[in-house]
Amino acid sequence: MSEVSETTPQPARPPRTANPEPLQGEVIRQLPEASRPAHGQPYAPPPAPADGRPPQAATPPPPQAATPPPPQAAAPPPHQPPGLPPYGQQPPGPPYGQPQVPQPDQPTGPLYGQPQVPQPVPVQPQPDQPTGPLYGQPPVPAQPQAPQPPPGPGAQQPGPAPLGADAGPAPQPAPGPQSGRLLQYRFDGPEDAPVLVIGPSLGTTWHMWDRQIPDLSQHWRIFRYDLPGHGGAPAHPAAAVTDLADRLLATLDSVGVQRFGYAGCSIGGAVGADLALRHPHRVAALALVAASPRFGTADEFRQRGVIVRSNGLEPIARTSPERWFTPGFAAAQPAIVEWAVQMVRTTDPGCYIASCEALAAFDIRTELPRIGVPTLVLVGAEDKVTGPAEARTLVAGIPDARLALVPGASHLAPVEQPAAVTDLLLMHFSTAWQDTLASIPVPPAPGFAAPFAPVVPVAEITAATELPDVSTTGRSDRYDRGMKVRREVLGDAHVDAAAATSDAFTDDFQELLTRYAWGEIWSREGLDRRARSCVSLTAVVASGHLGGLAQHVRAALRNGLTPVEIKEVLLQTAVYCGIPAAGAAFEIAQSVIQEETTPPA
Repeated sequence: MSEVSETTPQPARPPRTANPEPLQGEVIRQLPEASRPAHGQPYAPPPAPADGRPPQAATPPPPQAATPPPPQAAAPPPHQPPGLPPYGQQPPGPPYGQPQVPQPDQPTGPLYGQPQVPQPVPVQPQPDQPTGPLYGQPPVPAQPQAPQPPPGPGAQQPGPAPLGADAGPAPQPAPGPQSGRLLQYRFDGPEDAPVLVIGPSLGTTWHMWDRQIPDLSQHWRIFRYDLPGHGGAPAHPAAAVTDLADRLLATLDSVGVQRFGYAGCSIGGAVGADLALRHPHRVAALALVAASPRFGTADEFRQRGVIVRSNGLEPIARTSPERWFTPGFAAAQPAIVEWAVQMVRTTDPGCYIASCEALAAFDIRTELPRIGVPTLVLVGAEDKVTGPAEARTLVAGIPDARLALVPGASHLAPVEQPAAVTDLLLMHFSTAWQDTLASIPVPPAPGFAAPFAPVVPVAEITAATELPDVSTTGRSDRYDRGMKVRREVLGDAHVDAAAATSDAFTDDFQELLTRYAWGEIWSREGLDRRARSCVSLTAVVASGHLGGLAQHVRAALRNGLTPVEIKEVLLQTAVYCGIPAAGAAFEIAQSVIQEETTPPA
């Protein structure tokens, strides 16, 4: 019987919320003390067999030409996979963001995401061949630029952009009328290989996958993208995961990519799950890294948005390493920790807040059984953000899913344990790739006669069917809409507390409040939520009902008002509602703002 290790994809199991001890029938091999990775130590793959081949040799679905082995290099420093440069240095070749010079034996063409040379020659469609490239090949190869002169021995090498930007010009979306909806991206790997799309985590850039690219790009054409406002990408906020997925598909369509594998971390995993649910024929295989069907609670992410709106990204940047890495790794790799902090600092605050809103609204727990693509659920064994419990929920809900626990890794497992993550992705996408295009239904040709269908008798006597009460149905719709808006504005904690204290005497009032105030007035399109919060604050102060002011100040912060704007509203009430009322309002608002906008220690 074969032995199962921590990095071997596991069969689906029911969810559990306890610590990841083995379930009945679940085997998790413990590494010997001598070889078990300590905090911050890289994952050590199993020894190679006698024939010298790696234990998890990956063979992609389309056969690829053999690649000559790279020359032997000096032994890498600790925490670095063999053959890869340390963070802060680029692999051999021109810097990221610079076009490569065509070589006799390698494909030509610029990296996607770079501005094209003016007056490109468009490719004219031919009658008997497709109009776009098959696997993400560049539709219009631009003229190559001269390579940058190599740096001297003492010059600093360009690396994975500690400031979140490439060494060359900042990549831009492809030009066109929908450029605002396209994402910043780049390609790596053979132009004729199948495309593997890789998505980043919130607050990171595509450089978080740098250590996986050398191996993955030998078998697939790697398409990496940045979230809006991340890594120097154009700041067009997207406040829903579905919006991010639609922009990604628009970008892929613009370069002719129809079918692809997908691997994403955190919010990048949420985008992949959404694609598998809404566009299953586009996704050939799926890997969800540090992902969850629901990320924490909506209150947590909306509170993070309030902190960023009030204090900027510095508090989030300082605490990111605690969420992303194990303590041992963070202590042993200060350069990587600083690189991570700089990634967050250089992110556009508005786009970061919008991504928090997207995660707050993301919840696919009831839709997991509809994900039909083969899925690898990969999680760091020490991930405190989306840990093994959330991973097992995904595995239990997705019919064709397997679990892989990576020891010695936290949230950013691709950075902390790059060799283990690379091996798992190679194995999964080499064996799970499926032809999803075959499942697309073919519409009938014009003039095609539908098969005969028996006619149902119209005079059949049946039991009387009771028609739905239109007024009741409409009221239910307004109530559901109102409950959704009420939770988004006031927070789950406040609404749950109100529901917990309600009884038969107050139930009707709670129903009226939810249906009328939140389902009708707050849901109207005439004013946005920021404007409605301004009106609500003024009305509460004017009426003297200051008992409800605290919750409306919290709601105003959630709806996008800054403390300065709230101050201006209260100053306006001092003129028209009286100094005493405004003074009491200032005292309440000051306490709430300090509580809501103070970053966690």
